[in-house]
Amino acid sequence: MGRWWTAAVGRVRGAWAPVVEAALAATVAWLIAARLIGHPDPFFAPSAALIVLGESRGQRVRQSIELILGVAAGVLIADLVVHALGPGTATMLLVLLVTLGVTVAAGASSTLIVQTTISALYLVAVAVPKGEFTPFRFVDALIGGAVALAVSQLMVARNPLAPLVAEARQTYTDLADVLDRVGDALRRRDEEAAQAALVRARQLEGCMERLRGALHASAETLRLRVRRRRRLGQLAQVDATAQQLDDAVRNVRVLARNGLTLTRLPIATPPELGAAIRCLAEAVRAAGAALATDLTGEDADAHAVRADDTALTAVRMAAELLRAQPPLPVVMIVGQIRATAIDLVRGLGKDDVAVLSRVDEVLGLPTR
Repeated sequence: MGRWWTAAVGRVRGAWAPVVEAALAATVAWLIAARLIGHPDPFFAPSAALIVLGESRGQRVRQSIELILGVAAGVLIADLVVHALGPGTATMLLVLLVTLGVTVAAGASSTLIVQTTISALYLVAVAVPKGEFTPFRFVDALIGGAVALAVSQLMVARNPLAPLVAEARQTYTDLADVLDRVGDALRRRDEEAAQAALVRARQLEGCMERLRGALHASAETLRLRVRRRRRLGQLAQVDATAQQLDDAVRNVRVLARNGLTLTRLPIATPPELGAAIRCLAEAVRAAGAALATDLTGEDADAHAVRADDTALTAVRMAAELLRAQPPLPVVMIVGQIRATAIDLVRGLGKDDVAVLSRVDEVLGLPTR
């Protein structure tokens, strides 16, 4: 019970902002439709707000347009059909066909298609319109979408890059943590710890998805702010860095898998291997600090230089192991240290060819 409570509190802490955002948007949408405009049953205003906010950040402008073409148009069509034909099975079939056709033609997401269809069904089965036709529900849907978009932008108005900075720091921290776990497992020759490190490495893809989501959200926010559009070029560099980081995540996953294999062999693990991996973890942390610092507008050169130097040091330490003709898992890990170091330094904005030459020179491989 204690663990469940702790986990529940943690989930609430992590999601309090979206919860407040959704509740605020739905309430404001209802107030505008009910009190300001005077609609008698403004159900679709808060409903539409929640539909838009249900989409991930970075897609809400597009989703708002889809809302106009999908939810609002679907509700309007359903309203017209019910007024013309009255409630009944034939009306429900026609409303479903038309609503699904409109939302699919508009290119709506599967979630939005379902939500639009449910909204239309609500008109047919529950809130059957009475009296003369008035497009209250159509207007309510537009109000909800507009309020949702406005509230989502207000939540990040002061610092639109803050979510991206937080996700970048966390992603690099998680990647470094995996490397530390692998290095510690190898030092202790602990198969169980190595297995846990591999599991954690496989979870890094989720970290990358959140980072990409934060990147798209920041780009969306900056596009809506004329004075800050100049920073979109900076986000393009972050996108390039994220692609290199994605490659590094894959390399670390392979490294962790080979680390697990090594703990299962009846041989001693070279202490230099764990030291090289821990050094690589420090390079990851420095690269993360460089990216986060640059996004905040401060000088990130010191962090970038430290990341570059530490990554090359990790490769140099790993290269020493190859002279003793180590077993295949060690060779594989050294290869992944090399590949991860290359991805990290490339992510700092260094020239690809120069990075490859420098790393291979440190490793003792022939270079151009």
